[in-house]
Amino acid sequence: MIKKLFTLFKLGRKLAKSDILSVISKFNEPPLTVKILFKILGFSFSNEKKINKYNDKKEEKLSNSLQSMGTTFIKLGQFLATRPDIIGEELSKQLETLQDKLPPFSLTEAKEMIKKDLGNVTYESIINLSDPIAAASIAQVHKAQINDDGVIKDVAVKILRPNIRKIFNEEIDALMLFAFIVESLIKKTKRLKLIEVVFLLKEITNLEMDLRFEAAAANEYAENTINDAGFKVPKIYWNFTSENVMTLDWVDGISIRETNELLKRNFDTKQIASDIIQHFLRHAVRDGFFHADMHQGNIFIDNSGQIVPIDFGIMGRLDKLNQIFLAEILFGFIQRDYKKVAEVHLTAGLVPKEVPVNDLAQALRSIGEPIFGQSVKDISGGKLLKQLFDVTEKFNMQTQPQLLMLQKTMVVVEGVARKLNPETNIWETSKPVLENWLGEAKDPINKINETLKDSTDVLKRLPNLPEVMDKANQALTYLASGKIPQNSNSYEELNSKKLEMVKFRNQTIIGFLLLVILVLLVF
Repeated sequence: MIKKLFTLFKLGRKLAKSDILSVISKFNEPPLTVKILFKILGFSFSNEKKINKYNDKKEEKLSNSLQSMGTTFIKLGQFLATRPDIIGEELSKQLETLQDKLPPFSLTEAKEMIKKDLGNVTYESIINLSDPIAAASIAQVHKAQINDDGVIKDVAVKILRPNIRKIFNEEIDALMLFAFIVESLIKKTKRLKLIEVVFLLKEITNLEMDLRFEAAAANEYAENTINDAGFKVPKIYWNFTSENVMTLDWVDGISIRETNELLKRNFDTKQIASDIIQHFLRHAVRDGFFHADMHQGNIFIDNSGQIVPIDFGIMGRLDKLNQIFLAEILFGFIQRDYKKVAEVHLTAGLVPKEVPVNDLAQALRSIGEPIFGQSVKDISGGKLLKQLFDVTEKFNMQTQPQLLMLQKTMVVVEGVARKLNPETNIWETSKPVLENWLGEAKDPINKINETLKDSTDVLKRLPNLPEVMDKANQALTYLASGKIPQNSNSYEELNSKKLEMVKFRNQTIIGFLLLVILVLLVF
């Protein structure tokens, strides 16, 4: 109990010494008791300043506060940034500026981690391990060479931070306890399901802390895209990969943020901009598996002109129904065929069947027509999807979390393309990919019906489907619905945690009362 109290105290100090309370106050005024508690926890006898700078821009203030508090809070911010449906659009936008960067750990520690995880023989096959070239909250990356069956290859070695699981799980348990206390003291916060949010963050991040999962995602991504001309996913070296270490091909190329360097080397930046959008859409609608963190720092152009993505910790997945749905609605808007888009919504069961198709088509027209009156640089597929979800919500459409992730990623991808070519026409670029895929699908409406039938058959065969779902998507789905499935291990674990926190609260109260009685007896 003492250890939990100490961890909770340290967590409270971190929160109080940041500027996070003033940021929260802009959205919802905290109770006076919370303000007083933060004042007490943040008190210091030294001249140390608050973690966060006062001259930060509004949109950077919250991000900087969370970043200054370390891994747990960085992950919390990243997680919430993808869920504007939970925290609101304004707060989500503020969290998008969050940078996942921390000081690196030493080369000596990195070598010890490799040796411990891969064994001495494999360790000896790693040559010229460099100092860290990039350091994030969970892991850092080194350049090295490996002896792969007698062939020397340049590789990137990603290594998990020492003791990161222990640190994270201690802090996240303290954060969960903090959420429990808040819910107990402020009844209005119960509707926010703070405990569930923190618990699901724990589940998702613990998956990210096993680098074999990221390696598997990169491997699947590579297999899906092996025949995509001009696109290459780095190869994973499984003999040099473990829970704490991941080794993949070194990318010898130029980051796409270095536009001037690309132009100097005579790369066609306009073509690269179009290719990035087309590859992203192709992976989403064809494969149902896409890179969900495609910012400028994660895309390189190699010496042969190929697009090379890196960092596969965040991937998005769409089921067959959502693949067809995405392709159909985007193409429907391109064609300005609003009735067809409405029919797709109804056929797929995404809106109630009693919704009149013409009423829905009219609502969709109110989204589409203004877009076609805009200049090329103002047109965005991602923003279109956002407006679509907002409008169809009025028709009781339940938006899938994976579609929300895709929508946010699409906005990022379009931004990347526009930095390379400000005049990129999103619709003209998207059209051939969507046309080709829908052409192969032949009759998409029938395809939807077939998919729905297949899905029903699968559900019958798999009564314990939640257990075999992609765990990260599962967690997001449950969070969106505000529920944890009662037949899952997750539900049992969460209930166990809640009982543990109730026990801790009771023990703390009893301990405090005994202390008071002891003081009264002595004095």
